[in-house]
Amino acid sequence: MGITPLQGDSLPEADESFDFGPESRQSSQASSSDGGKHAGAGHRARLRERMLKGGAEALADYEVLEYLLFAAIKQGDTKPIAKELLKTFGSLSGVLNADPNALQRVKGVGETSAAALKSVSIAARRMARSEVIQKPVLGSWQALLDYLAIDMAHLTVERVRVLYLDTKNRLIDDHHVGDGSIDEAAIHPREVIRRAMDVGASALILVHNHPSGNPEPSRADIQITQKIAEAGRLLGVTVHDHVIVGREGHVSLRSKGLI
Repeated sequence: MGITPLQGDSLPEADESFDFGPESRQSSQASSSDGGKHAGAGHRARLRERMLKGGAEALADYEVLEYLLFAAIKQGDTKPIAKELLKTFGSLSGVLNADPNALQRVKGVGETSAAALKSVSIAARRMARSEVIQKPVLGSWQALLDYLAIDMAHLTVERVRVLYLDTKNRLIDDHHVGDGSIDEAAIHPREVIRRAMDVGASALILVHNHPSGNPEPSRADIQITQKIAEAGRLLGVTVHDHVIVGREGHVSLRSKGLI
């Protein structure tokens, strides 16, 4: 279903070239008169200056999207597109985590614009992951939660992962078990523990998301966690926790006394 454009705004079409600032426009501007400079250059310059000098809160969410869209749309006002994206997907994180095909259903967003927005999401995931890799997970618990929230909170399907840890509680294997509800049809306790033995893990953390947004555990979540923990005890593999992630936050089953 197409998205109806905002009334009264003339939305620029997506341009399949990148433009992050004046450096990338020098060659094209050299052959243009002053009157040929694209509309809104002053606004773009002011937005760039505010971003560079003002810190994390200098720009509103729609202005952050405006600036990201400059990368793909060389001329015209990107504010209507930015505001329509927020209206369609609900939040900045909703936009950045949206499927590229869904982004392109918004008037003015082409393939290059969608790729520019997607690249930010990828960069955020990799930055968060870098804070977890090669560090004791239990000593970097908030960094782990931040990574899981960025990576999984906005998924539209339920995804099950197992984080396998070495004797120093460093991540050695981030295993994607599968997509679907977390019951014994999707995750088998013996298989989870067998993989721990195969990769040389001494401990693990179960992780999955609730697409509904509410991270509260279901009865099935609790039961499968307890079965895996019991199977691990028999073979010397510790289940540190089961973390459930949703848009509304996260829940630790260990913190709830359920492991």
